[in-house]
Amino acid sequence: MAPPALPRFLALIILVGLIPGSRASDWPRFLGPAGTGFSTETNLLERIPTQGVPIAWHRTVGPGYGAPSVRDGQLVLHHREANSEIVESFDAATGTPGWRHANPTAYQDPYGYNNGPRSTPILTDDRVFTFGAEGRLLCLERTTGKQVWERETGTEFEVPPAFFGVGSTPILESGKLLVMVGGQPDSGMVALDPATGKTLWQSVGESNWTGQSMRGWPGEPVIHWQRAEKQASYSSPVPATFHGQRHVLCLMRQGLVSVNPTNGSVHFSFWFRSRLNDSVNVANPIVHDDLILITAAYYKVGSVLLRVRPDGRGVDEVWRGTSMEAHWSTPLLVDGRLYAFSGRNEPDAWLRCVDFMTGKTLWERDERWAPHSTRQPPVFGRGSVIFADGRIIAIGEGGMLGMFRASATACEELGRWQVPMLSHPCWAAPVLSRGRLYLRSDDHLVCLSLSRQ
Repeated sequence: MAPPALPRFLALIILVGLIPGSRASDWPRFLGPAGTGFSTETNLLERIPTQGVPIAWHRTVGPGYGAPSVRDGQLVLHHREANSEIVESFDAATGTPGWRHANPTAYQDPYGYNNGPRSTPILTDDRVFTFGAEGRLLCLERTTGKQVWERETGTEFEVPPAFFGVGSTPILESGKLLVMVGGQPDSGMVALDPATGKTLWQSVGESNWTGQSMRGWPGEPVIHWQRAEKQASYSSPVPATFHGQRHVLCLMRQGLVSVNPTNGSVHFSFWFRSRLNDSVNVANPIVHDDLILITAAYYKVGSVLLRVRPDGRGVDEVWRGTSMEAHWSTPLLVDGRLYAFSGRNEPDAWLRCVDFMTGKTLWERDERWAPHSTRQPPVFGRGSVIFADGRIIAIGEGGMLGMFRASATACEELGRWQVPMLSHPCWAAPVLSRGRLYLRSDDHLVCLSLSRQ
């Protein structure tokens, strides 16, 4: 039952077509061409040199937690300057600025985190789609930055204020822009016409959750829907095909919902959330064959592996446990094994390898802070991972770049280097395009030359 490596890469090549006209060397959306954190690029450095990786260019940027996207030599970043959210274009090779599009914003994070955008731009042949911290959804011309349409989802769909701002990145699927809006009573997910911004369908909320069981909670009580309920999470929708049916998997605030992308009808719902009120689901669902893994880091959540029933109308648990507790970084699935940073906070972070089919921890490395008396930083802390050229590339939240072999038996580090311009928090996933690795922190965007010379 172990998922082989080759089909993952074949699937990646096929799924590049989900972003019209995109190429395997582009990174035009959140977590890359197929939204899995996998790249087909080769001829990359085999390890991180002791002296570090060549810096192609770097720039000071405004705050934000979203990664940039790259297509056809153009990089687009969504960040904040003063009281404006900025969508900005750069030359991906040189960092030379191009067009800028600004919108006013008054967003203030209630927990004291930065006030910039949290989502990642989507780049198509001729359009840019962005989703701001207050729920402003924009469509711009990719060549000029000129606005095509705009939707203020926070006010249009009765959206309760999110804990940390809007953080789910939309996707393009079945000719629609699918957005985790989080509106009430049944606008958790909304489909829009990418050309006009017109609403095509809205679904998820009171209708599908009322009467469901709170699985995993003591006594598994029945859900009684409250219209003040937050629905949106920070996970992004994931398209998949099970038993010949197309699904879009949405890890909402309440748990996993599968919708039909054509009309928004709900295939199934599965409760999955922490009992802590101030908690979120962030990592994307991971799909292999008829299996779905969902994971979160807050109190007593962990991970659940689910098998989709043959009729596509429900799921059954394969295993449940806390061996993998991914906070914001979506784990990688390589040769039947999950690789990710597990843990909610810096003091309890671990780099772990977990067997996908059983949930058994195969190895782990302590990434936690050293005793306070030594004042030593963690190795990586929490972090984000992508996979390319047979290796795992990681960026720790303090700006430590690392490379690892995807081994089932031990943590095989292939070098590490503290990127000079980067410091905590580096919470955006790495971006890889045409041999260049793009990393961002709260105030810097750095481009590294990862190709072998």
